[in-house]
Amino acid sequence: MAEKEFPMTAEGKQKLEDELEKLKTVTRKEVVERIKVARGFGDLSENSEYESAKDEQSFVEGRVSTIENMLHYAKVVDNGAVASDEVSVGKTVSFKEKGEDDEETYMVVGAAESDPLAGKISNDSPIAGALIGKHVGDDVVIKTPGGDMNVTITKVESN
Repeated sequence: MAEKEFPMTAEGKQKLEDELEKLKTVTRKEVVERIKVARGFGDLSENSEYESAKDEQSFVEGRVSTIENMLHYAKVVDNGAVASDEVSVGKTVSFKEKGEDDEETYMVVGAAESDPLAGKISNDSPIAGALIGKHVGDDVVIKTPGGDMNVTITKVESN
């Protein structure tokens, strides 16, 4: 079975590499120290500090494993072969919903970089999925859990 590729921008890959480095060199040591201190408090069966530190250790190790997997299967996007007005991962797209005056703008990124509050939407999201491969001026129907959105792409920019 082929593993899933994780498309991402070069910036997004660097951020994951930085996070992984911090988790391995700083956070792990801090958690181990918390566990040592908590052990000194006595009976481990009723030691909430110990349980909390062990939970954090579990979370950190899970995150390390997740990031290592994403980086192993990372595919840094290269928009050189994509038309300048075509929506793809790593580009910023603006569109207007029919009947609305407000323009919405998002950067399409891989799932590992997704941060909707910062205007970065995953290529796996309904919005990005409908827009990828489309061009400036195209009318697109975006099927979302809240209903269909009819939009027109107004701008596509490389980052």
